[in-house]
Amino acid sequence: MNAVGDHARAPAAIDVRGLSKRVADASGELTILHSVDFTVQPAETLAIVGASGSGKSTLLGLLAGLDSPSSGTVVLDGVDIFALDEDGRARLRMAKLGFVFQSFQLLAHLTALENVMLPLELRGDADARAKATAMLGRVGLASRLKHYPKFLSGGEQQRVALARAFVPEPPLLFADEPTGSLDAATGEAVIQLMFELNRERGSTLVLVTHDTSIAARCARTITIAAGRLV
Repeated sequence: MNAVGDHARAPAAIDVRGLSKRVADASGELTILHSVDFTVQPAETLAIVGASGSGKSTLLGLLAGLDSPSSGTVVLDGVDIFALDEDGRARLRMAKLGFVFQSFQLLAHLTALENVMLPLELRGDADARAKATAMLGRVGLASRLKHYPKFLSGGEQQRVALARAFVPEPPLLFADEPTGSLDAATGEAVIQLMFELNRERGSTLVLVTHDTSIAARCARTITIAAGRLV
């Protein structure tokens, strides 16, 4: 079998079909996403861009199974995530997905090291401390292992969040405006680090951003306007 034929039959990392999200508001029903369709191939880097309120963060939350659609399907690495119950989706995220949030989402009562160890401990990894220590060193925080989030700068907190997302070596990585809370210089350093780690790990990266210069670093970009793919 030739390589082209094998590749043609390789399953998509992400397959989205007819994905819609509607919510009720004071005026009736509001459609946030309108029947979105796209696929992402393994190890591809994809940027989702659009203005504030366009629906791009809602889309990312649906891709991760953090919210449920009104209609449509999301298949991650061959698994229809909305055919699973909430516990099943949580297990899938633990096994296959890293997520980097704009607001870092670090646990305040845990040190940097403990935050990065957490996903490894949840899956029962015996080498959690060693792996987390090595990853924090990789992102330049070897001297900050015992610091709590409140004693870290915004850029340091986002690097801890990157380390936590990458340390389990997930096949899928989602990032929602990862530089939105950072100044320009710090944000540039974080983005460089994220793409560098992603190249090393060979994971599939889906990045939500309003910054076209960040989007341009991805292999492909899709644009959302008023809940529709443009």
